[in-house]
Amino acid sequence: MADDIIPRRKFLLGAGVAGTAVAAGLTSQSEAQIPPAGPAAAPANEPVTYLTLSAVEAAFLSAVADTMIPADELSPSGTDCGMVVFIDRQLAGSFGGGAKLYRSGPFRKGKPEQGYQLALTPREFVGAGIVATNAWIHKVHGKDFHRLSPKEREDALKALEAGKAELGDFDGRQFFDALINLVMEGFFADPIYGGNHDKVAWKMIGYPGLPALYANSIDEYRHKRYLVEPRSIADFS
Repeated sequence: MADDIIPRRKFLLGAGVAGTAVAAGLTSQSEAQIPPAGPAAAPANEPVTYLTLSAVEAAFLSAVADTMIPADELSPSGTDCGMVVFIDRQLAGSFGGGAKLYRSGPFRKGKPEQGYQLALTPREFVGAGIVATNAWIHKVHGKDFHRLSPKEREDALKALEAGKAELGDFDGRQFFDALINLVMEGFFADPIYGGNHDKVAWKMIGYPGLPALYANSIDEYRHKRYLVEPRSIADFS
């Protein structure tokens, strides 16, 4: 991770190439495998009931999301954009249970291009990664990840990505790849899946949303910015 990768523009600029093949095998089908569960992310001042995450896990993922997507003039923080709700729904569904993963073994350490090779389900993998990371953070700082300062969180994520975090037999780099892919997916996904609250990411990048109706306006808007209110799946239900 470059020294300034966490700030918003760098995070978004690298979003298309942030995940490795390992993480892609873990997260690429997540959004498609779980139907929306209830309303979109609750406003920041309302409590959220999670489907699978514990309080410690939710706090960890909230800190990760807010470090990768800090509140600024472009959007609210990652948590307020619904990242933790999105991740919770993915892990609680068929994706989290490894429905489309081969899980009969044998499990051997593979190369990055071979994709996800662990016996753990994505839900188990994320849970184990949080435990391992918090244990390492405790040794260094004497507290959990979510209690670190913003700079300490950023440094910890850089160490994870570089494979320098001392997590024992757990692969910190692989865990980081999974985290950044989940956050990235949640930020740009249709709001019906829990993230991208109020379509903040779509509005930020000028994405019109679900319908392909704008194809008829290509000639009219050629070389011009296409300004419309984005529309999600929920807008057509």
